[in-house]
Amino acid sequence: MSLPKLSTEQQDFANIRDTNRIYVDKTKFIYELLNNNNTNFFLSRPRRFGKSLLISTLKEIF
Repeated sequence: MSLPKLSTEQQDFANIRDTNRIYVDKTKFIYELLNNNNTNFFLSRPRRFGKSLLISTLKEIF
């Protein structure tokens, strides 16, 4: 039995889910972000640090 691959190059949540890759679940943090009363968000993270994947995850949620 082998472990699923860690998704390092994938930036699409649906693709990660469909290809049985490992995804670090951040839904608790997304829930807290969405339930905040702020309407504007600034996502500042270094290159290759999951910004596109976070946006893709939000797209799948809605």
